[in-house]
Amino acid sequence: MYDVIARMMFHAPLRHLAAAGLVGVLLTALLPASLNAARSGTSPGGGKTEVLPVQKAAPSVVIIDAPGSEADLRRQLRSKNGVAELGASTSKTMFSQAPTGTFGFILPKFLGLALVTQSPDLALERVSPSTSAYEVHKLADGSGLLVGFMGKDVLTQVAPSQRPKSVRIALHSNPSEKAPHIVAVPLVKLAADMMPLRTDPKNPDSPVVFEMDLQSSSTRASTHGGQ
Repeated sequence: MYDVIARMMFHAPLRHLAAAGLVGVLLTALLPASLNAARSGTSPGGGKTEVLPVQKAAPSVVIIDAPGSEADLRRQLRSKNGVAELGASTSKTMFSQAPTGTFGFILPKFLGLALVTQSPDLALERVSPSTSAYEVHKLADGSGLLVGFMGKDVLTQVAPSQRPKSVRIALHSNPSEKAPHIVAVPLVKLAADMMPLRTDPKNPDSPVVFEMDLQSSSTRASTHGGQ
C-alpha cells in the first residue's frame, strides 16, 4: 500500500498536488493505534502518557554585582531568583521534597559530603543552623542553585558569557574582603574532590571556603522535585 501511494505521488502532475492532503489522511489512517496515541499524548485506554521527556537545561550562574550588606545582598539574590523561605511547618526537608520557589540552608560538612560523593539530594533546614551554613535555592523549574561569595577575579570567569569549559572556584559561605560578591551557581554543574575548610581553623565560627570545579555540563543527577 505504501509503495502504491509513493508511486502515485511521484508521477502525479503538478496540478494534482492539491490531493496531497488526502494522501496525508490515508497515511495517518494506516498508522498503528499505539503510535497515534503516543503522538497525541494519550494511551489507548485514554490515560495521559509521558511523550519524549525533555531534559531541562541547567540554570545559569546568577550574580549580584553591587555593594551592600550580607543581608541586603541575600535579599536581592532571593528576589532575582524568585525564592522565599520554606514554610513554618517545614523545619527540615530534603531538596527533592522541598517546594519549588523556596530556599533553605545546609551545613558545610553535609554539603561537602553530598558534592564529593555526588549524592543526588541535599538535606536542607529552614533556619540557618550556623553562621557559616550555605544557602540553597530551589527555582520554579525545580533546579537548584548554591549561594556563596566570590572575589572579583573569579567572578569574571564564572559569568555565563565568559566561562571556559571548566573553572576552579572558591565559594565562601560569607562575604569578606577577599570574597565580597554574592553568586548562585548551578548544583548540577559542581564537582568537588575535597571538603570545605574554615578560613580560620582556630575559630569554629569563622566563615568556610569550598573549592570545587564549576563545569560546562551537568556532573550530578538532577534532584528536581515534583512539587
